Amino acid sequence: MLPPTPRTTERPAPSTSRAAGRIARRTAALLGTAALALLASCASQDSGRPAPKATKAAARPVVPERSVPAGLPGMPPVLDPKDIYAADRPGMLSPIVKGFPSRVYVPNTHSDTVSVIDPATYKVIETIDVGRQPQHVVPSWDLKTLWVNNNRGHTLTPIDPATGKAGEPVDVHDPYNLYFTPNGKYAIVMASLDRQLVFRDPHTMKVKKTEPVTCAGVNHADFSADGRYFIVSCEFSGELLKVDTEHMKVVSQQKLPFQGAMPQDVKISPDGKTFYIADMMAHGVWVLNGEKFTTPKLLPTGEGCHGLYVSRDSKEMYISNRGEGTISVFDFAKNKLAKKWYLPDGGSPDMGGVSSDGKVLWLAGRYDSEVYAIDTRSGKEIARIPVGGGPHGLAVYPQPGRYSLGHTGVFR
Repeated sequence: MLPPTPRTTERPAPSTSRAAGRIARRTAALLGTAALALLASCASQDSGRPAPKATKAAARPVVPERSVPAGLPGMPPVLDPKDIYAADRPGMLSPIVKGFPSRVYVPNTHSDTVSVIDPATYKVIETIDVGRQPQHVVPSWDLKTLWVNNNRGHTLTPIDPATGKAGEPVDVHDPYNLYFTPNGKYAIVMASLDRQLVFRDPHTMKVKKTEPVTCAGVNHADFSADGRYFIVSCEFSGELLKVDTEHMKVVSQQKLPFQGAMPQDVKISPDGKTFYIADMMAHGVWVLNGEKFTTPKLLPTGEGCHGLYVSRDSKEMYISNRGEGTISVFDFAKNKLAKKWYLPDGGSPDMGGVSSDGKVLWLAGRYDSEVYAIDTRSGKEIARIPVGGGPHGLAVYPQPGRYSLGHTGVFR
């Protein structure tokens, strides 16, 4: 009997398709191992940090932030670098002033009083006795107080805008006009006859620094967009000053190129690039590059050009021409005068302000013992209100804005 045939230990050869699949799987495994090794190598070279995990969402593009000028230390940040008056829109009242009654406060220079007008009725509802020769009613930086500048009485009379009541006068020498630094650190008294810029505590009015000036009649001012300097008009010598805000020092000075120039109100453009200075003897507005402080050019507007007020939408500037009873309207975008409004019975429109909703321009009639209310949409006179003698820098209050730079209400 023959011995049994032994079983083989080899398996039959796989078919061609099965072999190809096995090779593909082995190749994939080898490639995967190599890829992992490569990633591990890269990760080890990247400061020892693990490789980032893959994400399905695409990376968001980097959007550059809009450039905002670095402001004076402590100054509230600029809301919109293209419009420094962005906080002055209708209805944008600070919580501090929302409960204050809407009033127009008119300092009567020859009567030593302040007439209080209710803008809803266009009538004087109260007359407040103040010091000698009140020139301007000025909202404080923190919006809580109205300061009456009693120029020849050498005092400031505080008025509480919540109640309309006057407080005890504060001794301040020669307060022709009053401003506040954009950070609220100092009040600046324009001591016109003393030939000084006096930096004071904004609450107690104690002197912090006195900066003598060589020009005559320091008068009005406005600040650069970043608050680091301000331009001052010198009424009686026809000059302009550039003052470093933080260091409280005059850094430049120039004579206006017009014989007998008498510069008045100062206002900066919404884009912060240009200063406008009203001149009542040159009968127009000087257009100045504040940064370069080069010789400005004159834009004729009308006889006795005096006050400058920006509209609530920052598109226009109202220019009072005191000598001819008109208001010129300057278009910022077109960089030219767009129209002129005439008071029907003439008048002497001087200083003032724009209503909270932007619909009414209020101006004191300096030589006519009256106040004018003008419709900003049509330019028509709404009311002509009798007040005391020599009405000057009236304040419309409250107004939109986060803080006050002073004068009759320059808000940011």
